[in-house]
Amino acid sequence: MPDQLTLHINGKEQEVNALPDTPLLYVLRNNLQLNGPKYGCGIERCGSCMVLLNGKAAPSCRIPCSNAAHFTITTLESLGNAENLHPIQKAFIEHQAAQCGYCMNGMIMCAKALLEENSNPTDTQIRQALQRVLCRCGSHSRIIAAVKSAAAAMKQ
Repeated sequence: MPDQLTLHINGKEQEVNALPDTPLLYVLRNNLQLNGPKYGCGIERCGSCMVLLNGKAAPSCRIPCSNAAHFTITTLESLGNAENLHPIQKAFIEHQAAQCGYCMNGMIMCAKALLEENSNPTDTQIRQALQRVLCRCGSHSRIIAAVKSAAAAMKQ
């Protein structure tokens, strides 16, 4: 029997009906139509489902929604939109940091968490922050350049 849960997502309280062990990713996508997080592997290995939980990057595919109720959840949708891009989104576009784009949610969310903690990360720190997100297209050098560019833009 589904429970009614209150989730704190993108600055709003959202009421959802879901089984307590339903993965947060499914609730975000299916119940709330927040499609930034993607289903990739389902075992916390690819990073395409990344969200921020209290500002820390976390894969949402295996986190029970009942556990997520204890966190402030941030998804890609809260960063910006086509008319008002977040500096990270703008930098990813300017540096053409995507090919297929499937990993972009994870890359952007991990970059956001990193830049909130460290406004001037080194290349090594960027690589470490992004290591949980797989990119098969080989865009890593452009992604690192985009994160560095976003860091500079966010300081202004």
